[in-house]
Amino acid sequence: MRFITPSFTSNQFGLLDLNAIALNTSPAFSLRREHPTGRSYSAFLKAFAEHFDIPVRCGIDVRDLSPLPAGGFELETTAGPLRAGFVIWAAGEFQYPWLQPFPGAEHCLHSSLVRSWSELPGDSFLVIGGYESGIDAAVQLSRLKKRVTVLDRKPKIDPESSDPSTTLSPFTAERLARARASGRVEVVEGVDVVAVDRAKSGWAIYAADGSVRISKTQPILATGFTGSLTLIRHHFEWDDDGAVQLTHEDESTRTPGLFVAGPMVRHKNVILCFIYKFRQRFAVIANAIANRLGVDTAVLEGYRKRGMYLDDLSCCDERCVC
Repeated sequence: MRFITPSFTSNQFGLLDLNAIALNTSPAFSLRREHPTGRSYSAFLKAFAEHFDIPVRCGIDVRDLSPLPAGGFELETTAGPLRAGFVIWAAGEFQYPWLQPFPGAEHCLHSSLVRSWSELPGDSFLVIGGYESGIDAAVQLSRLKKRVTVLDRKPKIDPESSDPSTTLSPFTAERLARARASGRVEVVEGVDVVAVDRAKSGWAIYAADGSVRISKTQPILATGFTGSLTLIRHHFEWDDDGAVQLTHEDESTRTPGLFVAGPMVRHKNVILCFIYKFRQRFAVIANAIANRLGVDTAVLEGYRKRGMYLDDLSCCDERCVC
């Protein structure tokens, strides 16, 4: 993994490192990298936890949680039951791939399960899904001199949108342009894949318009993730589009005291799926819990001044004019 958001040591002139999760920290400074790898960012988080003396217990799976009659929760874990007054669910998405978006998807290989693109046999590939994961798969395969066709339901380079949550990030769009220039990558938009099946000569990919494509190699599935909230789905309300319903403090509307932090958080048309977005909601949750505990929240004003306390989401619908 490599971050698409760049890191830069900009704290000294009042701007946060896009990949920092707290004030006065910078992965660019700690790691000497503009686009940290997953392994290097893990080292940054470990150093962060040690520096701030944050108690972290690793190797524990949370299987479920139950509200207690007197308030708080009991968590069912592999280390035995744990109790907490509040729970912040921040278990992420990547390790929970969406493996069944349509019939026959089990014949495909999900992009998150690929350990190394160089290990995949074959000279040509078909990728289903054209957002960040799908385009990254195409770019990586093209670098290996493979030919790639990407099938996507809709265009991802929207000239009217400046939000990388709804269109390709500049970093990915730039890499895609280079891959297309090589002649090895083709992106076919407006193709809604509805099924995949085995065929005599490989795999058959069926689209809603009735078209059928044959891939000689196992199709790559890049249609996203179900997310960790599926593990405790019954503690939340969901809208018709499958988005979790949260209060203005990112608390479950069904289970008081259960908060959500991370890329799963969204409010109406505001999608907070990148670190530099969802980190702005950490202080909102901290403020909500602190107020209920009667703890002074004056320290959070420093976060507001530095753009890490986003409680007014009306500012998030602005678009670039050029």
